[in-house]
Amino acid sequence: MRAGTIIRTTMLIAAVAVAVSACGRRGDLDTPFEAQQNARKEAERNDQPLPPEPTPPVRDRPFVLDRLI
Repeated sequence: MRAGTIIRTTMLIAAVAVAVSACGRRGDLDTPFEAQQNARKEAERNDQPLPPEPTPPVRDRPFVLDRLI
């Protein structure tokens, strides 16, 4: 391989790595309930029409195999 090809390939791999590493958001994911609460609070702050009141999530019932996980 020529030196130019190696340099181009290395630069391409570095550019892809930088682009992919910038994707996403750091931190915990929001549940749908939390997202609805945050949207409602933001609408109140901005004097916009309020979305409907979110319903709290229903607790999951334990499953037989949960203890194995």
